[in-house]
Amino acid sequence: MKKWLLLAVVAMFATFAFTGCACDEVTDVQPPAGDVTDPGDVTTDPGDVTDPADPADPPVAEDVYVPEGVTRINLWSFTDEIPNMILRYKEMNPEFTERFLVVPTVVATDGGGYQIALDAALAGGGADAPDLFAAESAFVVRYTQGDMAHHAMTFSSLGVDNLMGRISDADIAGYTVDLGSRDGEVVALAFQHTGSAVIYRRSLAEQVWGTDDPDYVRTRIGPGWDRFFEAAAEMNAAGFAMVSGAGDVWQAVRNTGGPWIVNDQLDIHPDRMAFFDYASMLYRNNWMNDASSWSGAWFADMAGEGERPVFAFLGPAWLINYVMAGSSGETYGDWAIAVPPVGFSWGGTWVIPANNMNPEARDGVRELIEWITLDTTNTGLQYMWANGTLFDDNDTKDAVASGLIMAGADGTIPFLGGQDMFDVLIPAGAYADGSLFTQHDELINAQFEDRAMDYARGDMTREEALDSFRGWVLETLDIS
Repeated sequence: MKKWLLLAVVAMFATFAFTGCACDEVTDVQPPAGDVTDPGDVTTDPGDVTDPADPADPPVAEDVYVPEGVTRINLWSFTDEIPNMILRYKEMNPEFTERFLVVPTVVATDGGGYQIALDAALAGGGADAPDLFAAESAFVVRYTQGDMAHHAMTFSSLGVDNLMGRISDADIAGYTVDLGSRDGEVVALAFQHTGSAVIYRRSLAEQVWGTDDPDYVRTRIGPGWDRFFEAAAEMNAAGFAMVSGAGDVWQAVRNTGGPWIVNDQLDIHPDRMAFFDYASMLYRNNWMNDASSWSGAWFADMAGEGERPVFAFLGPAWLINYVMAGSSGETYGDWAIAVPPVGFSWGGTWVIPANNMNPEARDGVRELIEWITLDTTNTGLQYMWANGTLFDDNDTKDAVASGLIMAGADGTIPFLGGQDMFDVLIPAGAYADGSLFTQHDELINAQFEDRAMDYARGDMTREEALDSFRGWVLETLDIS
């Protein structure tokens, strides 16, 4: 392992506190204060994090008393979301706690911290090794189809019965199954539906087009990017920014076209290459406020407190519920969603059983995974989450992987002025394509976006930016 990365790992482990408890509260490992960062951003070299000659020492969970006759289940996650879901499951099923004790370890993804620690824990084995772990869309392929895929147990080996029939009956979004499969066998499933929409200001649509109706707005912003940028010109003429920053458009562009790696070679699909032109148009024509995603300026634009009022953001239900709703200030309720110019997904979390799990934990891991991903009854996680009944003190409704459940749920929320978000988000999932993802997307996407912005701002020519991008991919990933 390179010395600089080893030092970074040591510093990171010294900075973050790792949780390993069997208590009734889960403490998330929070990133340092400052601008919020996209959990998909990573700056470490994936070729180093699993170097068997010099692995990073994984965090060791605190000593936990395990009563006689009870089996410990080690759960690894990058937020407290899944641990809190499991706390709810234990409340609903107290008999589970008579058999199993779930010990969560939560590590923030900042700087690749979670992936580094998880890789080391999986490779190290032992009593503290994960039995069940989570992965986000930005890096899930690494654990389902990539370098660490051998650490994932197939659902059939776990003992999940009638798996494909249950997936079909639940109408689980196909892209989530594709991303969670290895050689035709399911090794991971998601519980979120992250098909995405254009999230737009109703009042601005009214001022420019005379209506805020989503069915009309969709015809002004798409289909296709040409229509979207025609709308951007109209918004600019009225004194509004179409988007907060070019990164908002990139979220849609990056998951279209084709995979970054084809036959072990870098492939820049024309749909992604077009982002150089899109970023340039947004910058040169002043169609955006030029705010970076997850920055203070980005959040200010959600609240209508930025440089100019912003017409739209692009993203899934989690962006609406957990980012925009709490950041919207006086614009709360002045939003709606419409079909985007191109279909895309953003984010999502998969749960994965570990191949080397404690055999005595297998029944408990299977029970939790089935409740999280396959249970379509009114006591299943996805039903309660879609209907806002999962937690007594939180009535947030979220988009879930099961189309069956979402079709029967009421997705109306005050933030969207009473609009049923599921009407738009359910069909959006059909456009998401799991075949577009590779295990290196997290790193490649960030580099390509940065070089595109260098070009847009005139800091590099197109050729210089592309040469820099290709050179980075070759040096960092050994892919030409």
